Amino acid sequence: MLAIEKLNQFYGESHTLWDLDLDVPTGQCTCVMGRNGVGKTTLLKAVMGEVAVKSGKLRYTTETGEIELTKKAVEERSRLGIGYVPQGRQIFPLLTVEDNLRTGLAARSDGLKKIPERVYELFPVLKEMKNRRGGDLSGGQQQQLAIGRALVIEPKMLILDEPGEGIQPNIVAQIGQVIRQLINEDGLTVLLVEQKLPFARKYADRFVIMDRGRPVAKGEISELSNELIKQHLTV
Repeated sequence: MLAIEKLNQFYGESHTLWDLDLDVPTGQCTCVMGRNGVGKTTLLKAVMGEVAVKSGKLRYTTETGEIELTKKAVEERSRLGIGYVPQGRQIFPLLTVEDNLRTGLAARSDGLKKIPERVYELFPVLKEMKNRRGGDLSGGQQQQLAIGRALVIEPKMLILDEPGEGIQPNIVAQIGQVIRQLINEDGLTVLLVEQKLPFARKYADRFVIMDRGRPVAKGEISELSNELIKQHLTV
């Protein structure tokens, strides 16, 4: 679904992504891992157009053909069916849960103004609390809200940046189960950044380990060995 080729990105004089190549297969969860500061979040922001890239290609394949994403604005990428859940959730604390979800509708390509019932099926707590302000929710509920907001566009591809960060284990498990449900039932493609090894091993299909802006190991999740973890992930 997404092929990243020779991607280079800079912050000022700092070269952050170096000739990065990465394939994200359709209908699978690809988990990007690595120590802090290796470029994982920058990679996701580059895919979404939130940071400019110096060179390289982002080839996104849809039912109607291949599209070069580097030529598309942020809002255009969402309308192509790419949902994004950034690190830190970034919900609107003073808006109700329902209004937070409605903000995502603006990115739909078909102009639908109704929140898809599928979002409430996946996260029943959002329906129960739809009239409460986002800022009154727990951290785990806010993360569910952030994911729900990305799902209102009914994406073909979902990008998540550390969805389990700072939230209770039972909600982390629920999020993982929702990811697998969306893949298995809806054919969703997922690009995930996650530091928690148990989460990655349980819910991802493939892994990519980054170091200094480059992939240094990749493969099926079953191939994520203790040797790779010790070499590239432990601190």
